[in-house]
Amino acid sequence: MNIKKEHHIFADIDLIEQEAKDQFESAMNLDCVVKGALMPDVHTGYTLPIGSVVAVDGNIFPSFVGYDIGCGMCALPMDIDKALIEEHKEKIFNSIYRSIPVGFNHNQKDSEWDNDIELTKQSKEIFDKNGLKQLCSLGGGNHFIEIGFDENNKTWIIIHSGSRGIGHAVASYYMRLASGDGKAREGHFGFDVNSQNGKDYITDLNFCLEFALENRKQIIARVERELNHYCGGQGDWSRLINRNHNHAELKDGLWIHRKGATHAENGMMGVIPGNMRDGSFIVKGKGNPDSLFSSSHGAGRVLGRKQAQRELKFEDFTKTMEGVKAKIGKDTLDESPFAYKNIFDVMDKQKELVEIIHHVKPLINIKG
Repeated sequence: MNIKKEHHIFADIDLIEQEAKDQFESAMNLDCVVKGALMPDVHTGYTLPIGSVVAVDGNIFPSFVGYDIGCGMCALPMDIDKALIEEHKEKIFNSIYRSIPVGFNHNQKDSEWDNDIELTKQSKEIFDKNGLKQLCSLGGGNHFIEIGFDENNKTWIIIHSGSRGIGHAVASYYMRLASGDGKAREGHFGFDVNSQNGKDYITDLNFCLEFALENRKQIIARVERELNHYCGGQGDWSRLINRNHNHAELKDGLWIHRKGATHAENGMMGVIPGNMRDGSFIVKGKGNPDSLFSSSHGAGRVLGRKQAQRELKFEDFTKTMEGVKAKIGKDTLDESPFAYKNIFDVMDKQKELVEIIHHVKPLINIKG
């Protein structure tokens, strides 16, 4: 890569796809981009690679944040015995699917959310259509609900979800506006942060971040209710961890854009998921300035969804998931552990970025 500005790569550069390298180089060569970093899970995205962070002076880029604004992770520790969950995991699995919409589904009635968060007129019109019905719905793809246990047999609820259709519609609106031709297309189209469009995007970005957090919290609350019904116990909400990995924030005068990268300031708690078999890691950030105070957001894909469906064997997927109650079928083959990088290698490459506090292994996995 021909990049003259300061940048740091925490992945094996020889294993990064050329398209991802080209995307990063193209972004780094913009005059307003002053620094960048690639995380160990980096792979090709659109406009900017997934697993990348860039510091931008005076501009903000909707395409650098992406469509699922505020997509991220929440984790809640529970005071439930692992053996009880094992005993009732079939019922718990089915009850979660009954109580929480997945995929393209959403709730039939509005969820409650008492908020006074500012948003623009056009985004309020988007939200008012069915925003409250989309609250407490999981989505599809790699979004998941997981119940697992750590090395101390402590139970955790872990959620990966985002801002649902609201975030996608808001992102699409601003990408069309930024491109100037009415199309939400790839490219380095952004706004001056002092322009009205820039201010409006930042307003609606912050709303979507709060919506995504509320979505995850309401999902956790429903899962906690189902666990309590079968096993008793409750979560320690004072220790709730929330960390999103698609956002932009102002720090030291620069707009830090994270696309598939987890915020990891010194002492900041975070969650890095691996795959359906290997679970997730509870981590503490080390505040490394070379990574722009970031870490990976997961393992990172090695096979695209269509490629995984073509090349992976259902029998291998089934065998490797023994012991985990999950939706294991042809329609979830693209989420097989074999479609992702080795999460243990990824964690090893970011020892300078985060400290592993717990490794949570899955008992139950819910996907769209």
